[in-house]
Amino acid sequence: MSLAGGTTRRGLRGKLGLALVLVVALGASACGSSHETADLVLGNGRLWTGVAEAPWAEAIAIRGDRILAVGGVEAVELHRGRGTDTVDLGGAFVCPGFIDNHTHFERAGSLLLGVNLLSVSTAEGLRRELARARDRLPEGAWIVGGDWGAYEAWALGSSGTGAASGGESGAFDPDRALIDPITPTNPVLLSRWDGERFLANRLALDRAGAACDWGGVECVDEEMTGRLDPVAAARVRAIVPAKSFEQRLAEGRVALDRLASHGVTGIHDITGANQLRVFRSLAANEELTTRVYARPTLDHWEDLAAVGIEHGFGDRWLRIGGLKGFVDGIMGNSSARFYEPYLTTGTRGSWRRMMEPEGNMRHLVASAVESGHWPQVHAIGDEAIDVLLDIYEQVLASTERTPRLRVIHTQVLRGPEVAERMARLGVIAEMQPYHAIDDMRWMEERIGERARWAYAFRTLRDAGVRLSFGSDWPGTNASWYPSDPLLGIYAAVTRQTLDGAPEGGWYPQERIDVQTALEAYTVVNAWAAGEEAWRGTLEPGNLADLVVLSGDPFAVDPSEIKELRVERTLVGGRWVYEAPAADS
Repeated sequence: MSLAGGTTRRGLRGKLGLALVLVVALGASACGSSHETADLVLGNGRLWTGVAEAPWAEAIAIRGDRILAVGGVEAVELHRGRGTDTVDLGGAFVCPGFIDNHTHFERAGSLLLGVNLLSVSTAEGLRRELARARDRLPEGAWIVGGDWGAYEAWALGSSGTGAASGGESGAFDPDRALIDPITPTNPVLLSRWDGERFLANRLALDRAGAACDWGGVECVDEEMTGRLDPVAAARVRAIVPAKSFEQRLAEGRVALDRLASHGVTGIHDITGANQLRVFRSLAANEELTTRVYARPTLDHWEDLAAVGIEHGFGDRWLRIGGLKGFVDGIMGNSSARFYEPYLTTGTRGSWRRMMEPEGNMRHLVASAVESGHWPQVHAIGDEAIDVLLDIYEQVLASTERTPRLRVIHTQVLRGPEVAERMARLGVIAEMQPYHAIDDMRWMEERIGERARWAYAFRTLRDAGVRLSFGSDWPGTNASWYPSDPLLGIYAAVTRQTLDGAPEGGWYPQERIDVQTALEAYTVVNAWAAGEEAWRGTLEPGNLADLVVLSGDPFAVDPSEIKELRVERTLVGGRWVYEAPAADS
């Protein structure tokens, strides 16, 4: 197999020298025999292993779901037998499978199978996306959500320099005349991104018994337009039936397909009880193609402790991971908590429910730690981050346990001293670099010069903080965040929108190098989950999770990283994705 866009070996054999011998020897030790026969050998490639002592190799041998050996072509050839499947990589770049530190898998599947209107602000776009959702969903299924108009005021891909998309937010205000002809047998209840306007079709209104005498139902000449306020929409939503388990499984399958196509072999997912049942069913039927580190919310620590479940409970396909808490809101609706007010609202943001009453978050974190869990808490604004670090410091000082704590998002620091404090405490910065090139649309407008310390990748890394990267896929009701780690790496390395703005990058002093970004999607995410002994690197004994790319991110110009594609994805020694041929 020869993959277009692959790089040459550049004399790797001579450069690897003793390091390769060491790696092959480790393979022999881990597997019992240096000549144990492999099921699969990938050779003639440029492999980035993620192993500090031996970062580069040419070939890899795999037996079952494990890596047998990594090293030079000749050494790995020793493991090829009569039944070994051999792939000539043709110089292609290979790295450990990507691990995404933050997904909302259930919502992603719902948007992929259902309707995603985040970038829709025209009648044509609404009709198109609604028709596609109708054709994907089971016959007669409700079509709900969508969140139209999120990019109406600031265009998708804007660098925040004033290039708006041409209309004020909320200018697109569709009525049911647009959607009734498209959805004669599917009840529809759509939402605008800000949750202040809803749209229902005739079928949904009839099933709910809606009428012009309802409060919040818009009527013209005593005919319902389909436009609803939040109160009226809640009355319609009350009759929407729960999704069938079969639909949830279908949503899970399309989400898994998307992740496989992006080389994502593991996710740290915010997982509720219903979604955990879906994961269990998919795993039982051997349909999982990505490993799931499931994260319930922090307020469930007592329920888990009552049945003896601690961090890491499960197997290597589906495990209970850290417990997610919330300190403040989000930047998208100006509810992240800051020391100083937003320039646009005059408010400082808000605290989340887990912060009440006073002292509750410290109680939750301390109790979870003592019951064997690893709290991983959302904090975005500069005050929220500092308050969370105060809690972490107090809890760490009072326990003998060693949880790997995270600040989820770590979005806007007060200054470099915060990074130094995180390093001193050993706290992980769980970040999503694509946020930076999406949020720059409006961030300076809202918080001014404080944006200098937004997504401070370089400052955190230089202070010694472990950077953990992911996507937050599929995003919030205000933004769509893609699940492609290559776009995240591009964002961290360039700090530019996908069309290259602003020149030089947004606060370019916070750009990082490719290796740091790649480690943040592989090595560090495995460590952050306590899984470094069996995944995150390409070395003997580890699980055979890897990705073949169309080009070498170390070799191309940083601006071209976003053009790279996943050619193949291997999980547990099994190919779960192969890119279609160029002419298909």
